Amino acid sequence: MDYLILLVGFAILLGSAELLVRGAVTLARHWGISPMVIGMTIVALGTSAPELVVSVGAALSGAGGLAIGNVVGSNIANVLLIVGASAMIAPIISDPASFKRDGMVLSISSIVFAILCWQGVLSIFAGVVLLSFFMGFLFYSYWRETHQKDVKVTELHAAEDDEIEGIKGPLWVAVVSTLAGLGFLMVGAELLVDSGVNIARSLGVSEEVIGLTMIALGTSLPELAASGVAALRGHSEVALGNVVGSNLFNMLAVMGTTVVIHPISVSQQILSFDLWVMLASTFLLLALLVIRHRVNRFEATLFLAFYVAYIAVQAKGVENVFPAI
Repeated sequence: MDYLILLVGFAILLGSAELLVRGAVTLARHWGISPMVIGMTIVALGTSAPELVVSVGAALSGAGGLAIGNVVGSNIANVLLIVGASAMIAPIISDPASFKRDGMVLSISSIVFAILCWQGVLSIFAGVVLLSFFMGFLFYSYWRETHQKDVKVTELHAAEDDEIEGIKGPLWVAVVSTLAGLGFLMVGAELLVDSGVNIARSLGVSEEVIGLTMIALGTSLPELAASGVAALRGHSEVALGNVVGSNLFNMLAVMGTTVVIHPISVSQQILSFDLWVMLASTFLLLALLVIRHRVNRFEATLFLAFYVAYIAVQAKGVENVFPAI
């Protein structure tokens, strides 16, 4: 029964996130907000909304391991699964100048997030630090795109906006859609957290493992769908932007908001294994894009193979595969 509830939770979560994004984008266009700002904020927020709602809900329910597992697992899935799947459809090519700045921000944010986790507890102070980094990133991005006239980045955010189809009909339909999407997000997240915790207990595994695998994969589906569609339409740079933006949002906004509301402890497995996998996959992607400025189908195959291996290790048990951890 818990598996059925989990699937229902995923379905509600995905449908409500889509409803929320389309409604919010429609309202933003009606109010004359530029495609650049819509792509940078609403689209990024909408695709990461499942991680935010699930992580906050898990922490408030006392399932802190599921909350941080969801974020770390989602970031790993974003790089290995989503970049891999998108690059299999069409090679991902990055603009060196634009990606150099975003890559630097992602590198620093990943290192700061890992250092805070390695303290053993993500406290309110850690949450404030993460949210401060996030606000700084938003202000810097907006300033850069409005003052430095970075045409490539502006076109990227405009393309992200173009990927979203608005709500047709009167304006009140968009308002209702936005509010309904937000409400159903809460419902889907609660179903997901409750069923995930029950499944973890029935299988005798930790909440972290469920968060790192099933929950993380489920909450990453909006990014997978958005990036896959973008790649099919020949907008591989949008797929890359989705991953970079989502990983930043997960670490800085999702985890920052979560631990400000409710501090959580970080398990030994995440400290000794999963954080290192997250960092290694992130820097592997960054190295490819800095050195070669592209991810071809060969690298995409490797990324997907790495993700399958990571899930296999989690299924068998990290402590069984790596006894020293």
